[in-house]
Amino acid sequence: MNLGELRENYAQSGIEVSDMEADPFLQFEQWMIQAQEAQIIEPNAMTLSTSNASGDVSSRTVLLKGLENGGFEFFTNYDSHKSQDLASHPKAALTFLWKELERQVCVQGVVEKTCRETSEQYFHSRPYGSQIGAWVSEKQSGAIPDRAYLEARDAEMREKFPEGEEVPLPYFWGGYRLIPTVIEFWQGRPSRLHDRLSYRKKGDAWKISRLSP
Repeated sequence: MNLGELRENYAQSGIEVSDMEADPFLQFEQWMIQAQEAQIIEPNAMTLSTSNASGDVSSRTVLLKGLENGGFEFFTNYDSHKSQDLASHPKAALTFLWKELERQVCVQGVVEKTCRETSEQYFHSRPYGSQIGAWVSEKQSGAIPDRAYLEARDAEMREKFPEGEEVPLPYFWGGYRLIPTVIEFWQGRPSRLHDRLSYRKKGDAWKISRLSP
């Protein structure tokens, strides 16, 4: 297996500072809409990178569920490894990769919890099975004996919260909002001379710069 021989020459398009929105959130929305129009599967999938108090870094894929109140919102178990990281070091990075469009967006910022009302609203918009799943994985990231444990727990929760009745928001589950300080838009170009346009927060305004690839 020669991984060094794997390469792709990106040639779909380019981006110019003059073509970008002054507000990076508006620019992100445009790219997200284009990713949806390209029928990319789960274009809201993003790699979330966090670090703990010891400086150990970990990454996982989560789903963007809101672009509200100046931030990128996602939801999870508040006792998970990622949540423990954020409790000790509330800074994180996000990466969206849309290979079909030869694009990625990288975001850095500070993370805060959403209010309970926001968590309630999103939780109750989820399918019944997903609501039950949140209760099933109460000990998310913790070791469990086997698959049968999950299936038994699922049956227990379905009996406790029957379909058709309101499933309460778990006390250990809710949302986070990453408030960005840097948002970079990356477009693949031929010969690895990629376009990288970075928005950096300066006070209440955003400054956009072109970065060397």
